[in-house]
Amino acid sequence: MRGKRVYVAGHRGMVGAACARRLAQEGAEVITSDRTSVDLRRQADVEAFMAREKPDAMIVAAAKVGGILANDTYPADFLYDNLMIEANLIEAAHRCDVNRALFLGSSCIYPREAPNPINEDALLTGPLEKTNEWYAIAKIAGIKLCQAYRRQHGRDYISAMPCNLYGPGDYFHPTRSHVIPALLQRFHDAAQNKVPTVTCWGSGTPRREFMHVDDVAEACTFLLARYSGESHLNIGTGSDITIKELAEAIAQVTGFKGQIAWDTSKPDGTMLKRMDVSRIGALGWHARIGFAEGLAATYRWFLAQPNLRT
Repeated sequence: MRGKRVYVAGHRGMVGAACARRLAQEGAEVITSDRTSVDLRRQADVEAFMAREKPDAMIVAAAKVGGILANDTYPADFLYDNLMIEANLIEAAHRCDVNRALFLGSSCIYPREAPNPINEDALLTGPLEKTNEWYAIAKIAGIKLCQAYRRQHGRDYISAMPCNLYGPGDYFHPTRSHVIPALLQRFHDAAQNKVPTVTCWGSGTPRREFMHVDDVAEACTFLLARYSGESHLNIGTGSDITIKELAEAIAQVTGFKGQIAWDTSKPDGTMLKRMDVSRIGALGWHARIGFAEGLAATYRWFLAQPNLRT
């Protein structure tokens, strides 16, 4: 990507920021937009920005994101905002003759009962997980938009579906964020305040695949440079752990010495969600950052952010 002007939509988010860092390292000129001047939910704003900047390529990392509670509480926001963001960006890119784009989705696009590891062909073969179907439907629409613009207009737009991500720049809140930042915040607070018990949602038995955000950023630049195809590609590590194992790892890294309790009245979500990453692996890309290494680095980053600590 050296010498290319690449627009990273969502550069203030965890994934967008990591992609911007990686692109800059590879010699690309990174273009960004500020939400105070460009509301990605407004078509006129996006088209005016794209016409002015005329990037060579675009990464769509902008999205409204959150965990199970947020998805369940704000279904209209998750569906509307994400539909508008992706539709406006992809249409504006087409109108302004931006021929290369990468849309980032999520592993939640796959059916709740999809066989594991989940192959890309599992898309739309069964019902979605109810706790995040609004977000998932919007992301599926983004994949189909890229395919439609490729078929109708010949645009070289591709899609990639990362597994669960974590790392620097994540949103940390004990109840409203994704599982790793939520538990890091909760266990950190408990360790600092010597709380005897931390209660986690569900049974602890679901298995999840976690990847450091710097790995997904590397994968995105890899795909922009080397992949052109209608099918979306999974991005993951190929391995998973239980939520119970995750909680124990976070307790250890934060220094929490108390008990971990499980509130089984709360939903578990999908029980298994490990992705088949053989297709991207066949292209020559593999995740590099081990989970223990990545989790420890993320906690060190968290500790260095005074505004995130309580």
